[in-house]
Amino acid sequence: MHALRSPRPSTRTGHRRRRHPTGLGLLALAALLVPACSAQGASTAAGSTSTAAAEAVLTPLPKATPSALAPYYGQRLSWRDCGVPGFQCATMKAPLDYAKPDGGDVRLAVARKKATGPGKRIGSLLVNPGGPGGSAIGYLQQYAGVGYPAPVRARYDMVAVDPRGVARSEPVECLNGPKMDAYTQTDVTPDDQREKTELVGAFKTFAEGCGADAPKLLRHVSTVEAARDMDILRALLGDRKLHYVGASYGTFLGATYAGLYPQRVGRLVLDGAMDPSLSARRMNLDQTKGFETAFQSFAKDCVRQSDCPLGGPGTTPAQVGRNLKAFFDRLDAHPIPAGDADGRTLGESLATTGVIAAMYDESAWGELREALTAAMKRDDGSGLLALSDSYYERDPDGRYSNLMFANAAVNCLDLPPSFDTPDQVAKAVPSFEEASPVFGEGLAWSSLNCAYWPVAPTGEPHRIEAKGAAPIVVVGTTRDPATPYRWAQALAGQLASGRLLTYEGDGHTAYGRGSSCIDTAIDTYLLRGTPPAEGKRCT
Repeated sequence: MHALRSPRPSTRTGHRRRRHPTGLGLLALAALLVPACSAQGASTAAGSTSTAAAEAVLTPLPKATPSALAPYYGQRLSWRDCGVPGFQCATMKAPLDYAKPDGGDVRLAVARKKATGPGKRIGSLLVNPGGPGGSAIGYLQQYAGVGYPAPVRARYDMVAVDPRGVARSEPVECLNGPKMDAYTQTDVTPDDQREKTELVGAFKTFAEGCGADAPKLLRHVSTVEAARDMDILRALLGDRKLHYVGASYGTFLGATYAGLYPQRVGRLVLDGAMDPSLSARRMNLDQTKGFETAFQSFAKDCVRQSDCPLGGPGTTPAQVGRNLKAFFDRLDAHPIPAGDADGRTLGESLATTGVIAAMYDESAWGELREALTAAMKRDDGSGLLALSDSYYERDPDGRYSNLMFANAAVNCLDLPPSFDTPDQVAKAVPSFEEASPVFGEGLAWSSLNCAYWPVAPTGEPHRIEAKGAAPIVVVGTTRDPATPYRWAQALAGQLASGRLLTYEGDGHTAYGRGSSCIDTAIDTYLLRGTPPAEGKRCT
């Protein structure tokens, strides 16, 4: 089951690489497909937007900190060695329920790498890689704290907090390794009633597992609550304003902070932006179109390569897509060996996830060609299985990180579900297939995951204006698969001080991915506070 999320850091290259989707359900939001957040009800027709979504605006919180929150804003961080050279760690407390601050705490893991100098320290730079569910601390230690430009690391303390329910911060757990293996192999293109029933059963089993693990926490892992946690951390770090770089879902988190605390916005970079005004269904449909756009780029490149198993010179992208879909259909009927120690074979679901994973970063296209060649010509599914495992963050011992669990927990709380019933999905499949002949059907059915969630959603689609905030840089990539470019255009247009920076290229997010134009513009903003010129475009 695939769901989309943002990219994760690569320790091999020092650059962010493809991000992987999440389990059966789309990631609303930033990931596969977010279920991240939406304003219209599940019964709204795909592609439309409700009046509520168009008119609702995130309201700023009072400038004065409520007295009930004083104990949280007044706590002290006790820094200790992390076990990773150069990094320190601490634990902070936040109220489980901001409406009842005396009703219990949630403990959040924090890490930092102090400014190295030379140059005057600007403050703390908080980073978040997206997801939802990606570990910000892992991202800091593996990439941002060592791979961000030296001048930025010289003048900022690099800081990360794992959001509530994620990684080191009281992580939500739903299924053990063997059960997750079964879940990820569930057929998301059901051919008959029996397969539909199995798919619904898988969604219910996943949801029930999450509910049994953290019944209280599951009600309080929303993006709004995570943004409020960031403000407590800002105060504990001694910063008057928040400086922040967020990627993918991290842009929704950062924009939410700006909407709640516009007067506390420092230098915010929102890279691979999401549009908070969209319903979950519309986001999923847009993301489906985004992956089709990325696949078209891959297809055009593939047929120019000597090792493309999907066609040669003169083969159109449409035919490449039909060839891949025919391969998926073959795997649906007859999975192939994958050399897996746990006995897994490569069926349609895992193969589709593997291909989607490679769409996040064009540097993975060569690996994808090799994996497809092995699977299509030698019945060796090991390469596609490895891509799928990377997407799901499954290690060689069969253990999964909590990425997929947290992804669903946040997305299903932030927005009403895309669909309430299998019948609604069936009616919407043609619109998803129109958006992507290759991925549309599977992504439509994957959007059903939140229908069975044990906790009712608390969020709705809304605009974020953040009136009075300092300039906020919104970055969009024209052929981004997971966060379509028009989302960046929409967010930059909503934000009163938004400044759109465009990367004309492929892949998910832009900062640190090889464009000196993008990197220079963002570094200048972080170091000098000078945003890029209106309408700036980079290649």
